[in-house]
Amino acid sequence: MNVPELQKLTDWLIDGARSAASPSRMMAETCEGLVAAGLPLWRVGVFVRTLHPDIFGRNFIWRPGAEVELGTVDFNILDAPEFQASPLAIVFRQGLEVRARVGDPASQRFPIIEDMHAEGVTDYIALPLLFTDGSVQASSWTTKQPGGFTDQQLNGLRSLVRALARVIEIIQWRRTSSLLLDTYVGNRAGERILSGQIRRGHTDTMHAAIWLSDLRGFTALSDRLPAETVVDILNNYFDCQVAAIRTHGGEVLKFMGDGLLAVFPIDEYVGDVRQVCSSVLEAARESRASVEAMHYPIGDAVERFRFGVALHVGRILYGNIGGGNRLDFTCIGPAVNLAARLEKIAGKLSRTIVASEGFAGICAGGWSELGEFPIAGFAKAERVYGLADETPAS
Repeated sequence: MNVPELQKLTDWLIDGARSAASPSRMMAETCEGLVAAGLPLWRVGVFVRTLHPDIFGRNFIWRPGAEVELGTVDFNILDAPEFQASPLAIVFRQGLEVRARVGDPASQRFPIIEDMHAEGVTDYIALPLLFTDGSVQASSWTTKQPGGFTDQQLNGLRSLVRALARVIEIIQWRRTSSLLLDTYVGNRAGERILSGQIRRGHTDTMHAAIWLSDLRGFTALSDRLPAETVVDILNNYFDCQVAAIRTHGGEVLKFMGDGLLAVFPIDEYVGDVRQVCSSVLEAARESRASVEAMHYPIGDAVERFRFGVALHVGRILYGNIGGGNRLDFTCIGPAVNLAARLEKIAGKLSRTIVASEGFAGICAGGWSELGEFPIAGFAKAERVYGLADETPAS
């Protein structure tokens, strides 16, 4: 094994692997460098847990001559028999290295041995990747070399993974920061916060379609059902909207009890105002169908649900607003206020989807005028429109 080449590779990792443009390239260049240094690797895996509501972890798999494969696993992996019986489970639980070799009786307890033998692999070692916060991630290394890894090769790997763990930890924390911001404030807001837009009062003007919705009868629902049930219903109800909003180019900015505020930016990258408003209306129709189909069994009864959504288009202020060191990345402005008033009118009219005159005029067709209504806080009354295919709920 070429020790100077291995040291150069370790130094490159300690320096942050800065020539690698992505985590996948970092892993590929690390594995290729190890092979060039005389370590006959066949398959390498890196397994990192994430801080995400749906994804337990991510994996990166390298093989000679192939692109690095990226994958994710959900929380069901923890109960999967194949994971429970794997060396990786020991690494994650105990932070210990685990070796499995074809022909070694002690390794027969791992089902992976059969797969290794069928693939021609002779040796497997799982090594912990220790992060500075005490958490343990995992890596696996295999070879087809007759007799398996030599002691020198294993010591080289053990030395290198310490530097590799530092780089992976930095990458993971950056990704975690981005994921958490996306989860709690939305993708566009998260990008702005990470790029440094964090000062109070730092706002931009945005032309956008505005979506404001709420669940009908939520107060009475909350009063007669257990809190845990109400939370589960809310999550299911929001699922009916969020997927449609995101699919059609919108960003959810805020959940307010049973209310939801979303914006659909209008700029040259997403299409003109007519295209955006048409997408918003399609998202509203899809959400309406999903909420209508939603049901929740409670004892012998089945709960059904209704919601209302108001659609408007206009200029909004989008950015950091708050007090002291507690900020919220949100949007404000007369256009948002009007959407909120329209949503209340939708409830009074027992309508699911209503729109302002501005929105209905842009997204023409399929609307019927519901009347002109005074709007609290606004000097002029507003003409309100509903979908012609919608019958007001009784």
